[in-house]
Amino acid sequence: MRKTRLALVSAFSVLVLAAFADPAAAQASASAELINELNSKLLYIAIPITVLVEVILLYAVVKFRKNDNPLPTKENRRLEITWTIATAIILLFVGVASYGVLANENVTYPGSDAADMQEEPVVVHAEAYQWGWEMSYPEEGNFSTGTQIVVPKDRPVVVHVTSRDVIHGFHVPELAMKIDAFPGQINTVKTVPYEEGEYQGYCSEFCGVSHSQMYFTVEVVSQQEYQNWVAEQQNSSSGGGNSGSVEAPASASAPALAQ
Repeated sequence: MRKTRLALVSAFSVLVLAAFADPAAAQASASAELINELNSKLLYIAIPITVLVEVILLYAVVKFRKNDNPLPTKENRRLEITWTIATAIILLFVGVASYGVLANENVTYPGSDAADMQEEPVVVHAEAYQWGWEMSYPEEGNFSTGTQIVVPKDRPVVVHVTSRDVIHGFHVPELAMKIDAFPGQINTVKTVPYEEGEYQGYCSEFCGVSHSQMYFTVEVVSQQEYQNWVAEQQNSSSGGGNSGSVEAPASASAPALAQ
């Protein structure tokens, strides 16, 4: 009995510490911040439920461990109604909290209402193919940068993702950006980067023998550095080419990208 109590207290202590632990690292983007906040809210619901279930389980194990002739469980409508209502309330909370993240302006692209945004977003087209990426900036002169994306800090970034051939996936874990790339279809993912630095991206959908080589980078810089970089890319493009571009296989046909 003493060992059981000690195990219960230890488990409860770990759960409490996990619930109130505050992540020390700064969030890299608006979407990462929102998702981590949602995870914390769900954790506050999950921990009491976990503790309750474990307490009931340990109580049943200890109380009935020597019961060789258990009796059938009797119907208890009040108990059934109670846990049904409790489950409905929990699911409602999860749904509302999740919708709050999905509908947030820093996650969902406003589409035709883009003019109403406080700051004009940087628009990037990410086109996947077997087995690589072609990034371009249609609103900055439509130059291509191969597998490199450069965006300014503290400014909305909108990425239109599509595919030339099979299903791929656009994923930048540290920025909490992830969306599928379908042939002939444009999917959109949006965020606001907060921390300067270079972030690794890759294809998240198995797409063939060289799937593991489909890497790209997202570099977050200051607004001034971004403007200088755009000017360099525009000059390079007008001069007859872009050294950052990656050519796709000749057999791959690119669908038109919607503006």
